[in-house]
Amino acid sequence: MAGDLDGILVISLEQAVAAPYCAAMLADAGARVIKLERPEGDFARRYDRAVLGQSSYFVWLNRGKQSVTVDLRNSADRALIDRLIAKADIFIQNMAPGGAARLGLGADVLRARHPRLITCSISGYGEDGPYRDMKAYDLLVQAESGLCSITGGPDTPSRVGVSVCDIGCGMYAHAQILQALFAREKTGQGQAIEVSLFGAMAEWMAVPLMQKIYGGFETKRVGLHHTSIAPYGGYACAGGEMVVFSIQNDTDWPIFCREVLRRPEIIDDPRFKDGPARVKNRRELDVEINAVLSALPRAEVVTRLKKGDLAYGAVSSLDDLARHPQLRRIAVATPEGPVDVVLPPARVKGATPCPGPVPRLGEHNEAIRKEFGT
Repeated sequence: MAGDLDGILVISLEQAVAAPYCAAMLADAGARVIKLERPEGDFARRYDRAVLGQSSYFVWLNRGKQSVTVDLRNSADRALIDRLIAKADIFIQNMAPGGAARLGLGADVLRARHPRLITCSISGYGEDGPYRDMKAYDLLVQAESGLCSITGGPDTPSRVGVSVCDIGCGMYAHAQILQALFAREKTGQGQAIEVSLFGAMAEWMAVPLMQKIYGGFETKRVGLHHTSIAPYGGYACAGGEMVVFSIQNDTDWPIFCREVLRRPEIIDDPRFKDGPARVKNRRELDVEINAVLSALPRAEVVTRLKKGDLAYGAVSSLDDLARHPQLRRIAVATPEGPVDVVLPPARVKGATPCPGPVPRLGEHNEAIRKEFGT
């Protein structure tokens, strides 16, 4: 069955996570994605060997693509790239700062030559500004954007455990490319898109940033708790098992006190009378909560939360996630055999996902060179 982007050709000079993530979503939608790799391959192929001897990152991000190796210093390969781009609808690149422009692959040059082409340049800090030439990887941008300063426990900042800057940037790039395709249907013209890891994460930091600038509120690191809502976080039950729950409004608060804590007398305690008061007096509130929950089995706490129709969850391990009843996976072919991957969260009702295989390095060299000339 043809995908929504069937007939769209994407040329992606990509490596690592952000650009491959964007291109993978386009491939999932039916676009033909030709991945241009250096002769030694996308370095994400060597991040680990966890998946049948293959990199978990690469298997995750490169389903449904064709792999062609190119030497950017070789004139014949450069000519091949020019021919590919001439037929393309979308060109994505996340080369080192200034690299694409030096090779004549900058957005201005390509868009002047191919007005219908949509270009997407992914960088660490953007195409202008004092940081434009800085190299950037996910952890560096997590730190630079302030994310690490609000993540972790009270004593030390921490990295978020997955590549949120890369993923966020790839998501923004994907959304903007789809918008540009829609605009091209009306105008006949492509667009030059720029997306940066820093820009993506700065936008995600909007709430703590505005709280600081306008309210003078310094977001503190509170571990497995919410910085501006209480009680909202993880609490230990008898035996050390954790339960996570959220009391987000003044309607849930009295229910929580009656049904879970069974302490109706603290409903109107001035220290806890509303959301801001509960956050201000979080330490005293946690004393009251821990005194009750630490003596109860987790199953009993969950029963009480359910009875009150209150939001709760578990602190799942990776083993728990692998067995989670809500987890949706699908088999994807790889050079070393089929692998179950997590399905992207958005789906169309009635449609059956059918991700393409993960390519070997240079698997499509001969076919692509024959199709687009040598």
